[in-house]
Amino acid sequence: MKTTTRNIVAVIIGLFIGGLLNGFIISISGSIISLPKGVDNTTIEGLQKAIHLFEPKHFIFPFLAHASGTFVGVFIALLISKTKKMYLAIIVSVVFLIGGISMVVQLNAPMWFNIMDLVGAYIPMGLIAYKLLKK
Repeated sequence: MKTTTRNIVAVIIGLFIGGLLNGFIISISGSIISLPKGVDNTTIEGLQKAIHLFEPKHFIFPFLAHASGTFVGVFIALLISKTKKMYLAIIVSVVFLIGGISMVVQLNAPMWFNIMDLVGAYIPMGLIAYKLLKK
């Protein structure tokens, strides 16, 4: 497989696996930290209607999902890729960041969470994965 093709496949697989992990963590979060009564976190509409009921503890798993999904996505992409690893780490991180920005726009989550999530869960996690694999 040519290097460019391999790098493209690496990014796609990293995004896919990172996205799966993100979704899995979100899906189990309500069974670990109970959601407020009547909250449907399976749809964006359900979250929009109930986000005002969330306490700080309800934002732990979304942050963990975003951070770990990005970290694992970058890690997998870099394991598969052959060259341009820093660029690929940035690409995967930025795609996840765009997803995070999309959620900030769609939900009226508290500003402290939006800032923490956008600043701490995406680019830093991608860079940490890159640095771990660089050694």
